[in-house]
Amino acid sequence: MNALPTVTALAADLAAGRTTSLQLTEAALARAQDPAGEGARVFTRLDADRARAAAQASDTLRAAGIVRSPLEGLPISVKDLFDVAGQVTTAGSAVLKDAAPAAHNAPVIDRLIAAGTVIVGRTNMTEFAFSGLGLNPHYGTPKNPWDRATGRIPGGSSSGAAVSVSDGMAVVGIGSDTGGSVRIPSALCGLTGFKPTQRRVPNEGVLPLSTSLDSLGPLAASVRCCALVDAVLAGAPAPSGADRPLRYARLAVPQTVVLDGMDATVAAAFERALQRLADAGAHVTQLDIPEFAELPALHARGTLAAAEAWAWHRALLSARGDGYDPRVASRIRGAQAMGAADYIDLRHARRHWIAQVGARIAAFDALVMPTVPVVAPPIADLQASDQAYAAANALLLRNPTLINFLDGCALSLPCHARGQAPVGLMLAGPAMADARILALGEAVEAALAD
Repeated sequence: MNALPTVTALAADLAAGRTTSLQLTEAALARAQDPAGEGARVFTRLDADRARAAAQASDTLRAAGIVRSPLEGLPISVKDLFDVAGQVTTAGSAVLKDAAPAAHNAPVIDRLIAAGTVIVGRTNMTEFAFSGLGLNPHYGTPKNPWDRATGRIPGGSSSGAAVSVSDGMAVVGIGSDTGGSVRIPSALCGLTGFKPTQRRVPNEGVLPLSTSLDSLGPLAASVRCCALVDAVLAGAPAPSGADRPLRYARLAVPQTVVLDGMDATVAAAFERALQRLADAGAHVTQLDIPEFAELPALHARGTLAAAEAWAWHRALLSARGDGYDPRVASRIRGAQAMGAADYIDLRHARRHWIAQVGARIAAFDALVMPTVPVVAPPIADLQASDQAYAAANALLLRNPTLINFLDGCALSLPCHARGQAPVGLMLAGPAMADARILALGEAVEAALAD
């Protein structure tokens, strides 16, 4: 896995005339269309002609001195959840192939276009975004860039988004994150991913999994890349670029739940990262957060994601359930027994839980934990066994889901040594701490660099 070009480096190349948007786009399309590559499994739709036209328009505007944003002219991919006018939003499912095309762009698509990005295509995903593994029986499963000979999962549900970036088919992938679907594939594929506070980025025009939890964010090569893209998605000014020094930063390492079940590779990388942060002057504190252990009991009658997915899917499952991935369908149908009172009780319990956790972590600048506790398992192992699939899915979703339930924000950034299996470090905070987490993230990234 080679170092990937960053948004800032490519923007500098474009500004200096060392490359053009069309050249970058042609290179991305060539990788996506390479029959020996993963492109056929990465994209559910590749928009080569439209991408070339957008790139040519970007180059023309640049020649006239017009640069719409730091993302001007850069090829990006978007997850197959986002409405693009004139295209069918299939959400990685075969049952929506014949659905009516979208009448309008999702607001985030309009923002990306207005920023001058070149959308090369729609990326594959776990069907309807309901798994953290990334397997898709309809369109295939793109292989993780690490240990491709074995064929390991990319993580999900934003599987194609991650591999589009890792394999140079896009500079940035835009994904969604309901319980880790940006951060899990970022961690497993050696990328940086950001889950913003949900309310900061509009969800309209995005096929929902959970209206309470869905967040939209980028997967990219660096924290700065994610910060620049997040600003566009949120309709906010570009960040200043001033990081937040690690010296005296107060970092809490939860001791409840999140360290359980780590494999040796993740444990070693995580301990190495904590030592690097301490050496850089951060105050690293172990913190018990007993509320984290309460989540299974709160979800004993069902989860918000399952209940809200069932509300959206129940008619479609009744009409075309045989066309679903059976593992996705069974998870959605599992919410049938959850009553309206159970759902309302859970929403009330969540507000109380958020207040409790918020008070416990208020003295700290960020939480630090492994994004996921294990490295990417082989695809074949999970395809062969429903039991292995369910166990791996629960394990990978466990840590990221805590931050979604908290209504918080979080980065996953690589913390493994060069040449080792990808491992993600999660830096997280409460709602609306996004700017602080991103600024701290740049300092953490620098401390972890080899």
